[in-house]
Amino acid sequence: MAESFLPGPGQDLSRLQQDDTQKDCTTTRGKPGDALAEAIRAREARNMAYPEGGRLLGDWKAGQKIFNDGFGYRIGSFIPSNPNAVRGGNCYACHQGEKKEVAFGNLGTSLQSYGKVRGQSEPIVKYTYEKIYNAKVYNACSNMPRLGHKGILSPKQVADLTAYLLDPASPINQ
Repeated sequence: MAESFLPGPGQDLSRLQQDDTQKDCTTTRGKPGDALAEAIRAREARNMAYPEGGRLLGDWKAGQKIFNDGFGYRIGSFIPSNPNAVRGGNCYACHQGEKKEVAFGNLGTSLQSYGKVRGQSEPIVKYTYEKIYNAKVYNACSNMPRLGHKGILSPKQVADLTAYLLDPASPINQ
């Protein structure tokens, strides 16, 4: 018998309900006018959260695991029975990361040498953290999931991913 990919009993399906931003982007087919795009970005900026202590650069080695964890936030019978299990980012499904990686998606930009090219200035660190936490702050109808805002990753995990992208010792920057 084929395995079902439909939600199982007791699984929270509330994330399948569109919020105002998703409705706006769906209604406009991802092309909101300037005024609506600005309203979306402002709305999403109010949803930003930061790690305890405000430290936006975490542990790049933990970030590496999150980047390469292929679970993401899928629904179906293969979800761990523990709803609080660490889900990972599934970043490689859309982005090229380390040079040694040969299986990656190409929906998102390549992230090779991300920090090497951009450096670690405070504005770059903040932009990177916020883009991962909620990409719609910068691009109203971005295809990138709102990893922090939607609770897929915690603020600490987003800080770890930020470090993975920016730390000079990270394999991304080698």
